[in-house]
Amino acid sequence: MTRLDKATATRFATLTLSLIGQEYPHKLDHVLNGDEDAAPPRVLHPIFHGSFDWHSCVHGWWQLLTLLRLHPASPIAAEIRAEADRMLVPDKVAGELAYLARPGTAGFVRPYGWAWLLALHGEAARHDAPWGAALEPLARAFAARFGDFLPKLTYPMRVGTHFNIAFAMVLAHDWAREHDADLTTLIAARARAWFGTDRGCQAWEPGGDEFLSPALTEALLMSRLFERGAFAAWFDAFLPDLANGQPETLFVPATVSDRSDGKIAHLDGLNLSRAWCWRGIARALGDDHPISPRAERAAAEHIAASLPHIADDYMGTHWLATYALLALV
Repeated sequence: MTRLDKATATRFATLTLSLIGQEYPHKLDHVLNGDEDAAPPRVLHPIFHGSFDWHSCVHGWWQLLTLLRLHPASPIAAEIRAEADRMLVPDKVAGELAYLARPGTAGFVRPYGWAWLLALHGEAARHDAPWGAALEPLARAFAARFGDFLPKLTYPMRVGTHFNIAFAMVLAHDWAREHDADLTTLIAARARAWFGTDRGCQAWEPGGDEFLSPALTEALLMSRLFERGAFAAWFDAFLPDLANGQPETLFVPATVSDRSDGKIAHLDGLNLSRAWCWRGIARALGDDHPISPRAERAAAEHIAASLPHIADDYMGTHWLATYALLALV
């Protein structure tokens, strides 16, 4: 399996650094309340206006700061630091907060972008730099939105796209464990209520435009909440036929027929996010669980299917390196 060596990290960072400031093409998640609300992305979003859409820019920044921490001697490290010093500053964060105060933004990038912003703040806070302090008000704003939203979400969203609630809760829980005890408790309670009694998952996936596995993201979330023995018992009941290679679809990388089609290109992300999930699940189960070797093999096969293609077309290039990083760390 490919590992995140210095050369790979530099390749990912170079690619993403070239995109986080590229304003166009851009896909806005934006409600117009009047003519005055029609503005270019850089005006609406002083920091996160590149990489095709807001959430991709956010997790592009997460990727860059993570790579900087893991490979501080990378040839591109100084450029990352300089750009972060220029962009991740209080006055620009204030502009992002002002956007959230606009009418019609309650559902803005919910829940996917919320979760990635928390992940970005969590990573920024690990650096000996002012970036974490600058981003904290924005992180607190999205944490508060999670706090309001999760109790009133009656049914979980199990899709394989941006609305998947388990994926958002994985990232939010990772952040909350260090920054917000109340949110940690809320996520654990909602996850157990929604998923704790799930059994015999059919894993009817992938859908034609999915970049997340509903089955595996749910399992990864539960691995964060249970101790090893309890998680293994839950997982064995959730996917009871894995030892027999079923559901087969979870082990087979998705075929990507057209990487210039933004929705079909999502399937490269599915391969990479499945690899991330399989590796995380294997770590949670432990080496002695019979599924762990099969999970590691599946992860390697999914990475091999899509890692060579992260720079094939802008429809994937603007975001896939983030998922490649998830798969490799």
